[in-house]
Amino acid sequence: MRPDTAAHRWVCPACGATVPLGSGKEVGRSTPKEREVSVVETKSVTLPTTNEVCPKCGNDTAYWVLRQTRGADEPETRIFECTACGHKWREYQ
Repeated sequence: MRPDTAAHRWVCPACGATVPLGSGKEVGRSTPKEREVSVVETKSVTLPTTNEVCPKCGNDTAYWVLRQTRGADEPETRIFECTACGHKWREYQ
């Protein structure tokens, strides 16, 4: 509700209802407190690994996963992620 001091009343902007200024309870809004969030920098990976050479850093171990990126009648795509530098690349079968 908004005060209409000239008419000595509160006016609801949504429905137009009015209440005298001295009546009722005054209710305020409080801003919720911000919560502290902990950021974990380590990467917890449970993906399988394979002996695949990273084209970026030359590391010979990579995580891998199979994804169906094209039509259902076409083979899956192997997606690799280097365990050392995090570089990602694909291999189409």
